[in-house]
Amino acid sequence: MAENIAPTKGNLIALKNSLALARNGYELMDRKRNILVRETMELIDSAKEIQTKIVDAYIIAYDALQKANIDLGTVDQIALTCPLDNSLKIHNRSVMGVVIPKAEIDPAGQTNLFGYAATSQSFDIAVQKFNEVKELTVRLAEIESSIFRLSAAIRRTQKRANALKNIVIPRFISQVSNISDVLDEREREEFSHLKVIKRTHGK
Repeated sequence: MAENIAPTKGNLIALKNSLALARNGYELMDRKRNILVRETMELIDSAKEIQTKIVDAYIIAYDALQKANIDLGTVDQIALTCPLDNSLKIHNRSVMGVVIPKAEIDPAGQTNLFGYAATSQSFDIAVQKFNEVKELTVRLAEIESSIFRLSAAIRRTQKRANALKNIVIPRFISQVSNISDVLDEREREEFSHLKVIKRTHGK
């Protein structure tokens, strides 16, 4: 018999319990996979929408920058005064045990970088438009990173579910069946033996 498991009632009960746990584990894995797939598909739809918005936002932002360059001659010197942007904050959230990033721009980290006297309205509009591009880019990066992590988790979950469904559960079913057959055969032999003894002593 597989793995030389002794055909005893104790082992049969233990195997049936293991089979029940394996089936429960498969159901949980399958449910987790479905939830992760649904979450991933929603994020993919969001990513497509944001990608379209980013293209449009870049066109508007560069058009605004071109107008600012016309008004101010060039904004190169003003751009050199930009400090390092520390407004991006990364947190984590969990989806069915999968840690995915939650990115946000901290308003406290966004300060006025330019003096109003040295710029123009067109320049201020360009800054605003590029800030919108930054916000969309941060959101897209968050979503794409989440999709990557969720996809990896889906593959791992699917692999485990397949192992339970195609290897572990069939093995337990076979072992339970084998031991049940042996025990049933023993009971039949014992019953036949008792009948023989009864007939013998009854004469």
